[in-house]
Amino acid sequence: MPDTFEQRADIFVPGGGDWRVAMRTVTHFGIGAHADDLEFMAFHGIEECRRGGGKFAGVVLTDGAGSVGGGAGLAAVRRGEQREAARLGGYAAVIQFGLPSARLKNSSDETTRMLLAEIFEHARPRVVYAHNPADRHDTHVAACLRVIDALRALPAERRPRKVYGCEVWRDLDWLTGEDRVRLDCGGDEEFAAALNSVFRSQIVGGKRYDRAVIGRRRAQSTFDDPSAADSAEMVTLAMDLTPLVADPGLSVQEFTLGAVDRLRTEVGDRLARMSHG
Repeated sequence: MPDTFEQRADIFVPGGGDWRVAMRTVTHFGIGAHADDLEFMAFHGIEECRRGGGKFAGVVLTDGAGSVGGGAGLAAVRRGEQREAARLGGYAAVIQFGLPSARLKNSSDETTRMLLAEIFEHARPRVVYAHNPADRHDTHVAACLRVIDALRALPAERRPRKVYGCEVWRDLDWLTGEDRVRLDCGGDEEFAAALNSVFRSQIVGGKRYDRAVIGRRRAQSTFDDPSAADSAEMVTLAMDLTPLVADPGLSVQEFTLGAVDRLRTEVGDRLARMSHG
């Protein structure tokens, strides 16, 4: 096992300089399981920072070697693509841990927590974007849980103001009422498409993520309120995970299933109102 953080992680600072200094400028921070997850789920933060609202940085936890189109050298290709996205997006930095997915999913492995702790010694973001605990990709759920653990370990005054669990492998339009957070991603589809198209290894491998992600953002904008005009051009939906970070004693499972129960109640109430007798 490498001895230092720099030996364990692939660190890229597009503007040059020490990554620790770059991290001190960060206001919006994404933590994704795979190369391309940051661009798909945390585009709200990327775009807000690009328009002068702060500085974005990200962490990629796994090497992505088992993805569609996999083969010898895929992990290195994906690492290069993520660096290209960081350059195009104007990130302060992107740090890739390169862990095997199986290691991230092992809840007793402390590596992810230790590496994130090193980053949070220097980064004090206002907003963190992570995967959501209702995602249907095992690695994404594991990533979400490791992020929650890492943020809970911080002193209360160093925790972010907001933590969002974003949609990737399950849309979050099923969330009800205040459970559903709408993140306005702006209207620059050209930039969004350019950022997505960086990840050619996945697109060529047979998954048109570049089109699907933008299509979802457009759909989430329109299919929000049937009685109101669209209020944004592109929207990503998220769960507000801030309560889970603020209260380490709160069960992630019960928190998530509470949202499912509220959906069940809403559906049942509507059916009852629309039924005879």
